Amino acid sequence: MQEILIKSSVDGTNQPSLFFHPGSAENVPLVVGLHTWSHDRFNQQENYLPLARQYGFALLLPEFRGQNLVENPKRSEACGTHIARQDVLDAIEYVGRNFAIDRENVFLLGCSGGGHMSLLVAESSPETFRAVEVWCPVSDLVKWFDYVKASGQDYLRHIEACVGGSPDAFPEQFAFRSPITEAEVLKNIPVSIHHGRHDDVIPYIHSIAFAQKVEKAGNDQVYLDIFDGGHEQIPSHSFEWFAKLSGIRAGIIKITG
Repeated sequence: MQEILIKSSVDGTNQPSLFFHPGSAENVPLVVGLHTWSHDRFNQQENYLPLARQYGFALLLPEFRGQNLVENPKRSEACGTHIARQDVLDAIEYVGRNFAIDRENVFLLGCSGGGHMSLLVAESSPETFRAVEVWCPVSDLVKWFDYVKASGQDYLRHIEACVGGSPDAFPEQFAFRSPITEAEVLKNIPVSIHHGRHDDVIPYIHSIAFAQKVEKAGNDQVYLDIFDGGHEQIPSHSFEWFAKLSGIRAGIIKITG
């Protein structure tokens, strides 16, 4: 993969992304993979790059202001802010202009904090994406705040550091950064949601509530899978689904060596 710098349309700063293109002269589908809560753009490279090569997809791994952690000096710009969302959209626009990308087949993928961010980005620009698949996402930041507070998880201080405090102090910010607030915006694109029944980091009720709200908005392309597992994802499932949606036969390109 190569590292590229993309000028932010919000504040003019150069923001990094990792990018892979299979080198085809013809337009290829693009998978946009978003990193998890506590990591950066390198987080999903090992999981997603072999599959992008297998299917002949382009792969974009944006930074979107880094980890949602106290230690991140850009934390107030991360965690679902308008700036962070726009970083992802700016990166998609950049590779779409400069590489052979099938703009009709741009897919969004994330797990955990990456699932949270994937839903927010999709809601910000649903027309950009052919489909979105998320695994064990946070859909309601207030409910997750209450959960980690009750369970004593370290995520509590990181949420407060990113948002500025508690839901009582910053209700509008917590609502803005919660995908469930505008879930109905995704009424016209396929949404695939997977969550482990035994997930003790983010309870699976987040996915159930989100799927129900999208379905209520009229989306008949919502797939909800509450599987017998924990806080995990199966990237191969995502890429196979994206391949089917884009008309590419699964496994058409084999990995060798």
